[in-house]
Amino acid sequence: MSAKLEKLNNFEGVKGPVLTIVMDGVGIAPATEANAVAGAYTPTLDMLMSKYPMVQLKAHGTAVGLPSDDDMGNSEVGHNALGAGQVFAQGAKLVSQSIESGKMFASATWQELVANVKTNASTLHFLGLFSDGNVHSHIDHLKAMIVQAKAEGVSKVRIHILIDGRDVGETSALDYIEPFEAFIADLKDTSFDICIASGGGRMKITMDRYEADWSMVERGWQTHVLGEGRQFASAKEAVLAYRAELGVIDQDLPPFVIAENGNPVGTVNDGDSVIFYNFRGDRSIEISKTFEAAEGEFDKFDRKRVPNVIYAGMLEYDGDLHIPHKYLVSPPEITNTMSEYLANAGVNQLAISETQKYGHVTYFWNGNKSGKFSEELETYIEIPSDVVPFEQRPWMKCAEITDKLIECMESGKYQYLRVNFPNGDMVGHTGSLLATRCSMEALDLQLARILKVVDALGGVALITADHGNADEMYEVDKKTGMPKADKNGNFKAKTSHTLNPVPCIVYDNFYSDKYTVKADNGSFGLSNVAATMVNLLGYAAPKMWDESIIEIK
Repeated sequence: MSAKLEKLNNFEGVKGPVLTIVMDGVGIAPATEANAVAGAYTPTLDMLMSKYPMVQLKAHGTAVGLPSDDDMGNSEVGHNALGAGQVFAQGAKLVSQSIESGKMFASATWQELVANVKTNASTLHFLGLFSDGNVHSHIDHLKAMIVQAKAEGVSKVRIHILIDGRDVGETSALDYIEPFEAFIADLKDTSFDICIASGGGRMKITMDRYEADWSMVERGWQTHVLGEGRQFASAKEAVLAYRAELGVIDQDLPPFVIAENGNPVGTVNDGDSVIFYNFRGDRSIEISKTFEAAEGEFDKFDRKRVPNVIYAGMLEYDGDLHIPHKYLVSPPEITNTMSEYLANAGVNQLAISETQKYGHVTYFWNGNKSGKFSEELETYIEIPSDVVPFEQRPWMKCAEITDKLIECMESGKYQYLRVNFPNGDMVGHTGSLLATRCSMEALDLQLARILKVVDALGGVALITADHGNADEMYEVDKKTGMPKADKNGNFKAKTSHTLNPVPCIVYDNFYSDKYTVKADNGSFGLSNVAATMVNLLGYAAPKMWDESIIEIK
């Protein structure tokens, strides 16, 4: 149990509710044609930015525990930082350090995986997101493991690729496939049999999250494990064929199976070893459950055949439920989180979002912890997400979330509330500028509703985001800051997160004379939010947290 919060001597705290609003994927960028936030009609957000104190928060790179400032932030590390008040080394950095130091390959799990296939003269399979986006995975980690496997005497390797087009360019698949084919061709010899065995777009197969669409996992299982599906001679052939036939971007490519003479080259069979090499947890849990669940303990779909394999994840994706049972790198131990401190102080808390980001305001906010710190003091509410392409419903569930949030605020039960609106991120990932503008306008309507209730109850709201996305919907020239155009004057859609800062607005019509918002010197990050929130509640922040953005007078 962590230490308790100490009350401030010079400020009793806000009498009404204290609310953190996370506008997922809403960064700050120049108001060019690429910026769906600036291009949308958002009178409430415009009012907030012009009339209320605002600082910009860093939401990427080292500010959220990633290896370098070239690494875009994401919702998982962002919510870790928001909820923990500190910066912890995160997945990509942990994995890279483990590979560089050799700890991964000295681990008992790696040794067991390798020994299994050598003993059985069987296959080592690698399955994961195939890019250098560094949000869910990195192709360099895959390459390092393949090289090590060959060095340790593994004779057969099959790779199952989940094509990105979301954290990297929307049609960049061949930029990864072609060099990788050359890489494995150099490794292949009479004692080392290696090839790509299957694949598909990340939003079509395997990488579902929060059990929103188990059919994605079913399609992945059929493709990677059973070898069922449309056959091609190579991954490149599959990508080119689907693009020509369907006109889809990479993340939406249908599944494909690589075959020779009509036979799949890489089904998963008894005695094999399987590594799911994503380091991020949310889209890794369901496929891990599918591999690990015993007969009679799995009811999501008919697996048809369940091979007896040794399965491991890159990390332990859920530390409380221990998913998966075996993993290569231990995740960061995130302690002394905001939720734990508030629970110890007897503060009633509410966390709410729709399915797509529910885990972010609960699991990730709480330091990768599934359960509550206090069943009595914490309430979690999940509004079920629609299972439709987000560009078709860009408003998502923001109105329903707001309905329930207002109900909870008006109940008077909760002193601290946090809410995530996924619109800017989930719709931004589609690459549709029009839909993303619509998503921002829908969100703006809800902000107006919420702030009216905050005022009626004598509360305070902090409006921020976890990373950028909707702020840069086209590829942008880093030198000019303007969208890149091809020879025909067309802009190329950008579906990934951005490196832009995010807003942090303090909406307070009652207590602003009790404190000052510190000058924005460019040093603040998402981890400064926790201390700010507990200050507004009338508590001093723990010493290990990063400083508050407000100073009590």
